[in-house]
Amino acid sequence: MRISVPTEIKNNEYRVALTPAGVHDLVAAGHEVFVQRGAGTGSSMPDDEYAAAGGTLLDDAAEVWARAELLLKVKEPIESEYVHFRSDLVLFTYLHLAADRPLTDRLIADGVTAIAYETVQLAGGGLPLLAPMSEVAGRLAPTVGAATLMRSAGGLGLLMSGVPGTRPARVTVIGGGVAGANAAMIAAGLGSDVTIFDTNIQRLRFLDDHFQGRIKTAASNPLDLDRAVVDSDLVVGSVLIPGAKAPKLVTNDMVARMRPGSVLVDIAVDQGGCFEDTRPTTHADPTFPVHGSVFYCVANMPGAVPNTSTSALTNATLPYIRQIVRHGWAGALRADPALAAGLNTVGGAVVNAGVAAAHGIPLAPLDAALA
Repeated sequence: MRISVPTEIKNNEYRVALTPAGVHDLVAAGHEVFVQRGAGTGSSMPDDEYAAAGGTLLDDAAEVWARAELLLKVKEPIESEYVHFRSDLVLFTYLHLAADRPLTDRLIADGVTAIAYETVQLAGGGLPLLAPMSEVAGRLAPTVGAATLMRSAGGLGLLMSGVPGTRPARVTVIGGGVAGANAAMIAAGLGSDVTIFDTNIQRLRFLDDHFQGRIKTAASNPLDLDRAVVDSDLVVGSVLIPGAKAPKLVTNDMVARMRPGSVLVDIAVDQGGCFEDTRPTTHADPTFPVHGSVFYCVANMPGAVPNTSTSALTNATLPYIRQIVRHGWAGALRADPALAAGLNTVGGAVVNAGVAAAHGIPLAPLDAALA
């Protein structure tokens, strides 16, 4: 199969979809891998490593897309890349279509077979291709929150750990999944007073046991969450409903009652965000003020640490890529229900329930698409 890896062009996105080791794996199995020159530079993975691994380097993005039977990306295509879509293309990347109607419409119009990393889902509910980036984003959130809490960044001028005789930062993490648990771990490691909210009591029991009393757990309900958010110095939003828009749990009114200089980091921004006033920002301009608080809503947080993120992503995606190139996309999806759950659009139709519901688009049956 012909596999292509273009350079990511989203603002400050330095990740690449495949490491040189991943290229070597696929080439050794008899496939052709085309890599756009410079694609791995931002991840400190130079062109000569891709060439040594057996990849074919191409200068032109259009040629990289044109040669692909399977195109691997990190972030969803942006508008300038829509011109490369075609009906015989299989696109495997993060898509987050529930929060992106223009991209959804264009994938439908061009008949692209689009498989989303973030909706590949195991029988137990795990999201194996979202998990590594959730780990990275979760661990970054308290770090960027701590930096934003500094007065020079617009925060209230609070050190996360405090010092003897002063209080540490009060941190509320909303959502106890992979991202939330990692955020809580780093925030607690920085010496903060951390509370993590979730609606799943079994998950809270696990987190309580895992952290051995180093963080507090709380069952999420509107009243208790309101009180915690208003009293927080840093709020991390990490709520996820696979394939669907994130619920708006932190309202404008709640933010208005927070201390001036408080910081809110929305990891869920790719799915629309879980704060009412969330809007996507970039690494070049990551924050904006709301009622005296500071919102950090960068839509590709793991792109800030691309060497780590690219390696973690390839580790997770490569087993699924192997299935697709070995059996073809339809055969691979028929054989693996987890991978089948990743299919979002095919043949001009939407086959993911969350995406269809988010946009009011008719849902086509998955079984028919794979027949």
